[in-house]
Formats: sequence, C-alpha cells, structure tokens
Amino acid sequence: MALYKPYTRYKNAGLSWLKEIPENWEVISFKNILKERNEKNDPIKSTERLSLSIDKGVTLYSEKTTNLDRFKDDFTQYKLAYKNDLVFNSMNMIVGAVGVSKYFGCVSPVYYTYYSQDNNPSASKFYEYLFKCKTIQGVLFSLGKGLIAIDRGDGKYNTLRLKISREDLRSLKLPIPEQTEQTAIVRFLDYKAAKINRFIFKKKQLIKLLNEQKAAIINQAVTKGLNPNVKMKDSVIEWLGEIPEHWEVRKLKYVANCFPSNIDKHSNEDEKQVRLCNYTNVYKNDYITDSMDLMLATATDEQIEKFTLLQGDVIITKDSETANDIAVPAYVKEPLTNVVCGYHLSVLRPYETLYGEFLFRALQCKEINIQFEVRSNGVTRVGLGVYDLKNAKIPVPPINEQTKIVEFISKETSTIYTTISTIEKEIALVEEYKTALITEAVLGKIDVRTYQFPETETEDEGYEELEEELALVAEESIDYQTEEME
Repeated sequence: MALYKPYTRYKNAGLSWLKEIPENWEVISFKNILKERNEKNDPIKSTERLSLSIDKGVTLYSEKTTNLDRFKDDFTQYKLAYKNDLVFNSMNMIVGAVGVSKYFGCVSPVYYTYYSQDNNPSASKFYEYLFKCKTIQGVLFSLGKGLIAIDRGDGKYNTLRLKISREDLRSLKLPIPEQTEQTAIVRFLDYKAAKINRFIFKKKQLIKLLNEQKAAIINQAVTKGLNPNVKMKDSVIEWLGEIPEHWEVRKLKYVANCFPSNIDKHSNEDEKQVRLCNYTNVYKNDYITDSMDLMLATATDEQIEKFTLLQGDVIITKDSETANDIAVPAYVKEPLTNVVCGYHLSVLRPYETLYGEFLFRALQCKEINIQFEVRSNGVTRVGLGVYDLKNAKIPVPPINEQTKIVEFISKETSTIYTTISTIEKEIALVEEYKTALITEAVLGKIDVRTYQFPETETEDEGYEELEEELALVAEESIDYQTEEME
C-alpha cells in the first residue's frame, strides 16, 4: 500500500502464513498475551445479556430488534464479561465475530472472554483489529472444526459454523508490537474507520432517499394509473383508497397461482442437482436473472416439476424475522436454466389477465404490501400462510394498461437504479479498502507511528481525502493487474 511507508527494517517472522515482521515486533503465543476470564455468573452478578455480531461488536441484547435468539432464563448458565474484555464467538470467530465489551454483563457459554492483565483499552482494541484481519481469519479457518464453509470468492464465506477450540486459540502465534505502538495503530485505525464509516453512512442515506423516490413513482403508478384526469372510485379497501374507475380489485388467488416452496438447502445423492433461488437472492434483488451466482442443491423430480421458476414468475418472501420483511418481491425477468424456488419463499405465477412485472411492481407498493404485514403471524419468526396469501387483494387494471404502467416505471426509475448501483459499488470499494488497511497496519506492513492527524477537519475535507486515497488504491490495483498480464 504505497499510500503509507513500510517500516525501515524487518526480520523473519518464522510463521508459515507471515514472512516477516518489523524488527522491533515479536511473535508471541495468544496464551502469553491475554488471560481467559471464564467466570460463571453463579451466583448471579448480572442479568444484562450481551450479544456479539460481526458488524456491531458487543452490544446489549435488550437493544436488538432482529435475530432474537431464545436465551435461557437461567442466568447462572452464562459467563461474565467485564468492560474492556475481548469477547469471541467461538463459532463465528473465523469471520471476525470478535469485539471489545463496553459493558459489564453475561454472555453465551459459546463465547470466550479474555482480558489484558493491565486492563488496557488500547490493547484490547488492538487485538480486536488483529482478529478482524483477513490473514488471521484465514489461519483460524484452517483450525476450525464443524460444518463446512463455502468460499464465496469475495473474501467472505457462507454457512459458517467452524468452532475454534480454546486450545487452538491459546496456541495461536501472533505478531505483536510493543504497547505504545499498539496504541498508535489503534488510534490510526480508529480515525480511518470512523471516517470510512461516516462516508458509508452518508452513501447509505443517499440510497435511502433514492429508494424513497423510486417508491413514490411506483406507488402512484400502480394505485392511481398514468392518467391524472381519470375518473376515480372508492376501492372499498381502507389501505388502498381510491383507484381508477375502470380498474378492479381482485384476490390474488383469482389472478395468479400461489404456492410456497418446500425445497431447503441440502444435497442428496439420489436427487438431481438444481440451482436454488433462496431468500437472500429475492430479498436483495429486484430481478432474478440466469447470470446470478445461485447456490447448488438437490431436489426430487416432483419438486423440480412444481418449483422450477419460469419467466414471468414473481417470488416473495413468505416468512422472516420481522413483519415488514414479509412479501418482499422479485421478478423472473428472463428464462432460467435449472433454477428452482427455495424454502422461505412462495411463487406467484400470474394468469393471463395479470402481467407478471405489474404484479411485482404492485407488491413493491407500501399501500398494497401492508396487508401482508397485518396478515403475518408468529413470535420469534413471522410467516404468511397460504390462505392469507391467496386472499390478499391487489388493484388490477386492464392488461394493456398494466404493460404501459410497467414501461413507465422502468423509464422513470432507470436513472435511480443506475445511481444506486454506482453508490453500492463505491461502498463495496471503501469497505474493501478498510479491510485492507486493517490487515496492513496490524501485520506491520505499513508504519503508522508518525501519521499526521489533522488538527481540524471538516466532513467534506475528510471525504475528499478518502476519495483521493481510494483513487490511488484503484491505480495501484490497475498497475498490478497490468504487470500480471505482461
């Protein structure tokens, strides 16, 4: 990373996964750096349950709104974590499930809690960054035991439940600078991470505004039509209001074949291999296309016949963690090769009187989709039953008008889609840069001890500096790829 200078002198690290470290650094076993707390909450000292996630670190469980696990009521079964403790999730450590606790509370028995003997916050934070390093995560991956992880090819993994034992963690050898240098690295990474996080937040806010603009266009078109002078009538549905006089309100079962899928993620030798369109594919994409990188699974002949996706199908999420994530739609825009609909999803296959893409746009409309939130039920996970799905109501214009509405929406939202795609690429690039910066700093590839922090800096100046850094990184990447090709 040419933006920052390396150390003047290096020495052999003596590690298979790390060639060299700065001359003044040492390679030390984890067991000689941090001490395990392993203190049971018995007798009960805290009823404040703590949670750990890859993105947010250690947080109060009481503040969670999604992914609500079923905690045991017996608090004596939990372990204690103190302020500045380093908390690891033994099952997800290989993807960065580690964080410094800002609280005193109790944690799951599958968590490990460690602390520096002098209770130095900078030391704990340095080790958090160290275990966010992709190189370290790769080493942990080789030590993991449990379910198989699938490499997605972008530095991340799916289906990860590889447990790291205490013994393997304690034996792990790590490159460690002296404490003052740890503090300097933490200060540098905190500063850079904060700037990057503000940049990402600002970009995501922009995406939110663009999505609101897109939603307004869709809502108006699919509930009121394109003619502002058309005569309106009461739809007799409170949440829908008035619709054009010549439109109808129909139950879904009369305009589409609606059926939930029962194909889960599995692989059996006596079944045929299929490409599985799963919950995430639908939730994160408006369109399902043949070029998408879909998961491989197997299915029976009967399942393949029933759940193979056809061009014009609409797929919706049928259960989720929150009611507002029910009936999120995606549209099968083109013919697909050997793709079936996965579990947690339902297929809506329109009859001749309903254009599939119009149905897709209608389900994107908040005024229409709200009925699915109301109809869904559940405690830790909410779901939409077949009866409620089939009896949901949508406005249905004549088929030729449906086509015109879809064409109008496509034209009016084209620039919005393009802009959102560009912003998402910017976010991905800056997140990749953040990951690389952490790795370079904690492994001693760059020397940040003398980094000059600005005395004052406006938000715009911070963004300008970050964009300049990203431009230089992009140039380095292009130069590197050119050298490889030569």
